[in-house]
Amino acid sequence: MKPSVLLKILRPARLLPLIVVLAACATGAIRERVLTLPTIEGATYAEQQSCVGCHEDASVAMTGNVHLRLAKSDLLGAQQGCQACHGPASLHVVDGDTAKIINPAKLHSDQSAAICATCHSSGKLIDWSHGSHALAEVGCDDCHVFHAAEKPAKANLKKAEPELCYSCHQEEMAKANFPSHHPIKEGKMTCSSCHNPHGAELSEERATALCFECHARYQGPFVFEHSPVQEDCGICHDPHGTVADNLLKQNEPFLCLQCHESHFHAMRIGASANASNVAFSAYNPDGTPVTTITGTPNTAGAVTVPMTNTLGEHSWQQAFGTKCTVCHSQVHGSDLPSQTSPTIGNNGEGFPDGGKGLTR
Repeated sequence: MKPSVLLKILRPARLLPLIVVLAACATGAIRERVLTLPTIEGATYAEQQSCVGCHEDASVAMTGNVHLRLAKSDLLGAQQGCQACHGPASLHVVDGDTAKIINPAKLHSDQSAAICATCHSSGKLIDWSHGSHALAEVGCDDCHVFHAAEKPAKANLKKAEPELCYSCHQEEMAKANFPSHHPIKEGKMTCSSCHNPHGAELSEERATALCFECHARYQGPFVFEHSPVQEDCGICHDPHGTVADNLLKQNEPFLCLQCHESHFHAMRIGASANASNVAFSAYNPDGTPVTTITGTPNTAGAVTVPMTNTLGEHSWQQAFGTKCTVCHSQVHGSDLPSQTSPTIGNNGEGFPDGGKGLTR
């Protein structure tokens, strides 16, 4: 085959990454809500006093509202007063036709959000169109109230947190009452302490960075790191609440066994240990250290330690098949290795594969 022909065949392969990106865009993998600002054809802005004549109740309710207390210099060119949200009212003032005025409560969420975005488009609000609430067609007026007869909750919310969030997120409400939970119902934090309702689900780009803001002691760096800690705390923990302690998704050892094989110590049969294989530190009544171990020689002539194994042959299974953190207490990371110094088994031959530490 001629080189020129071969080059023509291979050239499309270079375009494959671009084709993949374009296909993702075409299928909606990159999602965003398009905010469309509603308009009233032929209408112009009227005097603010024109609204008060017919809507006296709404005017009274808005007296203390921050939207009507803004100075013109704070609006950055936007319209002041009722028409900032309801649009130009010249046609509506003439005949009172409700079709000639904008009612945000009757608009699609994309249109009502577009009205709010004319002023509220910076900081945490900048990613609204990409956020989970916008993608679920939740509008600003689903959470916020603008014509409140009484002083509304913080940020003009219809209800205070977490009650407002729980009106939709009832599964999280149930988890918040589990035995292990973040102190939300105790009033020490709210949903927005971790979540940004106006954009990305979390207030930080990575879940670990968010958790480390409060739990910095688990961040490290450590010489021996536990990989899930650096990747995502949610691998082991459910932050909304669990039945297991410490927000763990499952109790030990079942949680650990999701990634780690059963501990080889749990397969051993309990028995007495040879005196030469026991590290101990004991003292006589007079304070002098014990230097010898007395016992009865067995058939092989070895001296055994005079101790009673109350759990019998299942002692190792019960000791190493309950909680991994009895020995591996620093599960988030440590400067000490999980392996220990070599030792030998009760038969004096060691472990068949040479594994002699706390873990494999």
